[in-house]
Amino acid sequence: MSTRVQVVLDESEREAFRRRAEAEGMSLSAWFLGAARRRFAEGRTGPLTDSRALSAFLAGVPDARAAEREPEWEEHLSVMTASRAGGHRR
Repeated sequence: MSTRVQVVLDESEREAFRRRAEAEGMSLSAWFLGAARRRFAEGRTGPLTDSRALSAFLAGVPDARAAEREPEWEEHLSVMTASRAGGHRR
């Protein structure tokens, strides 16, 4: 089973991360996941206290699903809005 995680970022950081992921041939989601898996495997602990620590954390590791395309948030929102308009609510 899969689940989604929301990450709140400054728009300029999000765009920088998205460009980096794209340059590495990955979706932003796969790029974040690879970085998280790498950090977990390294066994590092402690809080991310600034954007430099976050950037180091998100250095990125290629993921087996890197070729998959993660829809942008606007696409997710459009699908949810259409679903609600059609009466498909949870």
